[in-house]
Order: sequence, then structure tokens, then C-alpha cells
Amino acid sequence: MSKKIILGLVLVSAFAACQRQEPEVYVPPAPAADPVSQEPVYSGKYG
Repeated sequence: MSKKIILGLVLVSAFAACQRQEPEVYVPPAPAADPVSQEPVYSGKYG
């Protein structure tokens, strides 16, 4: 009886391993709500 159970588990695991797997789709993260501002440009001693 235990041989049948083991054989059944092996068959089920082999069937599950052979199933067609869907490719993983990469979704880029959404841009931040507050974009980074650019630093002020240095234009001389007194700006």
C-alpha cells in the first residue's frame, strides 16, 4: 500500500514539474510623486 502512495506522490510531483510555467513579467516601479529638483548652478562669488 505504501508503494502505491509513494508512486502516486512521485507521479504528481513529476506532473507538476512538467507544467508549462508562465514567464515572469517585469513591471518598472512608478515614478516618484515628488521629482528630485536640480541643484542651483554656481555662477560666481556672489551668485
